[in-house]
Amino acid sequence: MVFSQDNLLAGRVWTLVTALFVHASPLHVFGNMLFLFVFGNTLEKMVGRKYYLMVFFIGGFTAFLLSMAFFPPNEGMLGASAAIFTLAACVMLMRPLKFSWLFMAPQGLVAIIYFIYNAIIVTNPGLIGGNYDPNVAYIAHVIGFTVGIPFGIAWSDRWKRNLVITLGLLAAYIAVLATASALFGVQTPFFGV
Repeated sequence: MVFSQDNLLAGRVWTLVTALFVHASPLHVFGNMLFLFVFGNTLEKMVGRKYYLMVFFIGGFTAFLLSMAFFPPNEGMLGASAAIFTLAACVMLMRPLKFSWLFMAPQGLVAIIYFIYNAIIVTNPGLIGGNYDPNVAYIAHVIGFTVGIPFGIAWSDRWKRNLVITLGLLAAYIAVLATASALFGVQTPFFGV
C-alpha cells in the first residue's frame, strides 16, 4: 500500500513501511536499486547493517511524514527514493571520494548532483525544462537528503573536509560542463546552447 495522509489518519500506519517497497513501475524500482546498490553498499560497509537499516528507515519515514504538508491528503507516495537520498547524504559526508564504477564518478559528486537537481525542481521546476514529472515527490527527496546530513556529521570526524571535497568536485564538474559547452557547443543541463 502507498503512504498518504488519509491512510495515516485512518490508522494504516504500516503504509509507512510498505510504501518504501512499492514502486510505480519496473523502471522506478530499477533506478532506485541502482542508487541503493551504490550508496547502500558503501554505507553498510562503513557503519554496519544495523545502523545502515536504521538510517534507511528513519530517512524514508521522516520524508514521507514531512512531505504530507506539500500534498493533498489523498495523494499517495511510494518508493525508496527518499530513504536512498538519506544514505547518499551520509556517504557524501563520510566517503565523498569513494569511486562508483556504475556511475563512473566519485559518490560524493553523484550525491550532490542528485540533490541539487531535485532542489532546483522543488524551487524552480521551469529551470530544468521538460524534465519535471508531477508524479515524482521531489520534496521527499530533498527532505530525505536533509535527514541524512546529521547522521553523516555524527559518524565522520572529517565531515567538514569531506563537504569541501564534495563542493570542489562539483565546481570541477561545472567547469568541465561550461568548457564543453563553450568549446564544442555541447548542450548540458546547466549550460544550454
